Amino acid sequence: MKMIDGGVCAAKGFTAAGVHCGIRKSRTKRDLALIVSETPASAAAVYTTNLVKGAPLLVTKKHLENGIARAVICNSGNANTCNADGIYIAEKMSEAAAEALGVSPDDIVVASTGVIGQPLDLEPIKKGIPALVEALSKDGCDAAAEGIMTTDTVKKEVAVEFELGGALCRIGGIAKGSGMIHPNMATMLVFITTDAAISPALLQKALSSDIADTFNMVSVDGDTSTNDMVTVLANGMAGNREITEENGDYAVFMKALNTVTVGLCRMIAGDGEGATKLLECRVDGAADLKTAKTVAKSVICSSLLKAAMFGADANWGRVLCAIGYSGAPVDVDKIDVRFESAAGTILVCEGGAGVEFSEDEAKKILSEKEIDILVSLNDGSFEATAWGCDLTYDYVKINGDYRT
Repeated sequence: MKMIDGGVCAAKGFTAAGVHCGIRKSRTKRDLALIVSETPASAAAVYTTNLVKGAPLLVTKKHLENGIARAVICNSGNANTCNADGIYIAEKMSEAAAEALGVSPDDIVVASTGVIGQPLDLEPIKKGIPALVEALSKDGCDAAAEGIMTTDTVKKEVAVEFELGGALCRIGGIAKGSGMIHPNMATMLVFITTDAAISPALLQKALSSDIADTFNMVSVDGDTSTNDMVTVLANGMAGNREITEENGDYAVFMKALNTVTVGLCRMIAGDGEGATKLLECRVDGAADLKTAKTVAKSVICSSLLKAAMFGADANWGRVLCAIGYSGAPVDVDKIDVRFESAAGTILVCEGGAGVEFSEDEAKKILSEKEIDILVSLNDGSFEATAWGCDLTYDYVKINGDYRT
């Protein structure tokens, strides 16, 4: 497994582009992105479990019923959610993109992100599509990644290279997500491409299995978005034998997919709105997987712990508090807690009780940009990881006037 550049353009047969079409007021920000496969691709997706769903998700779900897609079009600046004409707009976006590409509208994945409940004008999108198609290139990943950003401060893209039966394959992805992030299915918006050959059914199984331990373990603010969606397109141009069963090649593919998704999870969590630190909670010694995941997610979601991490305050009692109300069946008297970063590791709790430690050393460790919260339940062999960020003054500032 080798990390490479290129994001969604790393795999053979994929091009991408991003342009400013006029949805956003600022002309310096791209607001429309396109990803295209040269050939029909197996396609899979997972969607938010929020009962309020953006119109693009409903349209995409219908388009992917046959497990095939050719392209992804996504706008930023407007979520196209809770709009009376939302389905119509999403369908017309698909049709406009399909016409420009010479493919069927049913082969288009459509997505939107931004403010909820605001009418989305179709005209800027239709006018921007010709330039978008003209800009498609193997070097277009950066522009596409920028085109899907909202309050994100950095572009998020990952790609890896791996082998399947002697064939060199690549898989890469881009993501957007900074706020309203507490997935319970998938994530913010993530688009993944691969030139590996895999059947639509196995691709869907791989994605659905992976997100349970990756995107569903990310939380920035506890709010599950209406537009969360992850899609994967696999065009088979690497030339490997198509994966149609859960064999060794499927396991290798799963590992490659997981490498990309974990990388994107860390980027999303670290770029949470107003965040200054990436938090990773690793739980081990759990009696079962459900307990490990419940504890890790509860710790990472604690507003009080997130605030303490912002202030580099080793207030470990907030870790135990979060574990205690998580609902997980744990023996509190067995729990150990450590804080770790590039500056070192420090034990702050052992057997459910505090131990003496240097506050100065702890502050130094917690002043780093990436903080690991290590929880040992000492009750079994299962483990889980969750990702989040600190809670800062800027989070309130950003969301206090997000719409106005």
